[in-house]
Amino acid sequence: MKDLKIIKQRENPLFNRKEMKISIETNIAPKMKEAEEFVAKEFSSHVDNIKIRKIKGRFGSNTFIITVNIYNSKEDKDKMEKSKKTKTEEKKE
Repeated sequence: MKDLKIIKQRENPLFNRKEMKISIETNIAPKMKEAEEFVAKEFSSHVDNIKIRKIKGRFGSNTFIITVNIYNSKEDKDKMEKSKKTKTEEKKE
């Protein structure tokens, strides 16, 4: 992953997180795990504090838009973001 440009950045004190939309330039579409590691490295955060919301690309383009939330702590992230496992458990009940 090469160029990183911040398109939009917003501090959300209510949820203890930064909400960002960033643009990266790379040859292949990044996977969620790769994007988390890249964002953690670029913004000096821990991987556990990051939630990738969306990775959007256009056909034939090397530019991808990543929507990401960077939480202050893992506990803040766990309170706000439900895992897929807990969502499926709730549906069964």
